[in-house]
Amino acid sequence: MNTTIELPLSTPVNLRDLGGIPISGGVLREGLAIRTDDLATVTPEYAAELVAGGLTAIIDLRSPDEVQVTGRGPLGDHAVAYHHLPFMGSIQAPTGDAPALTHEVMGEMYGGMVEQAAPLIVTALTVIAHSPGATAFHCAAGRDRTGVLAASLLLVLGADDDAIVADYAQTGPNMPAIMARTRTAMSAVFAKLGLDPDVFDGKGLEDDGMELSMRMLLARLREQHGDPLAPLRAAGLDDDTVARLRTRALGR
Repeated sequence: MNTTIELPLSTPVNLRDLGGIPISGGVLREGLAIRTDDLATVTPEYAAELVAGGLTAIIDLRSPDEVQVTGRGPLGDHAVAYHHLPFMGSIQAPTGDAPALTHEVMGEMYGGMVEQAAPLIVTALTVIAHSPGATAFHCAAGRDRTGVLAASLLLVLGADDDAIVADYAQTGPNMPAIMARTRTAMSAVFAKLGLDPDVFDGKGLEDDGMELSMRMLLARLREQHGDPLAPLRAAGLDDDTVARLRTRALGR
């Protein structure tokens, strides 16, 4: 049964090209990697703008439940490669006395995500390395799953921790607009799964200090693995892919 529903379409409120970030050997060029909130609910006009601007691939990090509710949206009408790489198998309600969502809780979650979704992260990096134009990657908010992939890409490219954290923290001021934009779609996902949306109260994530989550992730990777790329290398990230990403990122 097709569960795609009619949803209000709008332009992203948390989209940014990663171009301009200092990396090993120079500065990341524009037109390689775009991080964003949900692309499944963009307007047809905005979809056409993205494609005209050089978009050739989309990496959708959302769960199968989220994708089943929204479908691909207007970008599905364009000749853009689509890769569904769900960093989470499903959305589940907290059980027992689960902690409220805070920056600390999210930081812990990011560490587990890198380790558990490492093969998917490697696949995503390979897509970015080989796509002929720009690759956009997104989840719902463009914050957590998207932030983990952005951090992974920037680590591969040799960006330092401060640059990675600064990129991640740019989402902070966008949180109210993100929650407003994603509310309808996420409510539909919760309803489909028979979950109470109130148990996913993200108010604590609107507070200042969200950079703590990313610093926790980077610290965990170094403390537990030495080389922060070790989980990705163990999952298949090879030197050729790293070299191709760095060459493309510098526009060579």
